[in-house]
Amino acid sequence: MDNKPQNRVLLAEDNIFNQKVAVAMLKKFGLIADVASNGQEVLDKLSKTNYVLILMDCDMPRMDGYEATTKIRTQEKTSGQHIPIVAMTAHESPEARQKCSNVGMDNYISKPFKIEDLQTVLLHWKLIE
Repeated sequence: MDNKPQNRVLLAEDNIFNQKVAVAMLKKFGLIADVASNGQEVLDKLSKTNYVLILMDCDMPRMDGYEATTKIRTQEKTSGQHIPIVAMTAHESPEARQKCSNVGMDNYISKPFKIEDLQTVLLHWKLIE
């Protein structure tokens, strides 16, 4: 498995336009983004590379972000590691936030998000100064 680069983020997003926008935003903060278009791709990429953060779309085909997060958190119970997972969803409600929290997501960002919203999350996880 690759060493843990301090600037590599995994972006889980199935919409091509949203992928391009988010990757460009992350690049402005000096971060490198690998892209997964569904939860299974997230798990596959995590088996090969370590990331400092996952930006996880909740609604993706094949395997959604909720199921992918549940599987990641189950694997972490044996590994002892913990990767921050930030939910990305257009569903803005206390119930949606609670659902994300219940599966083990650490933060929440509403889509569409602005660069300032992303900056707040990155500052929280100390990925930028």
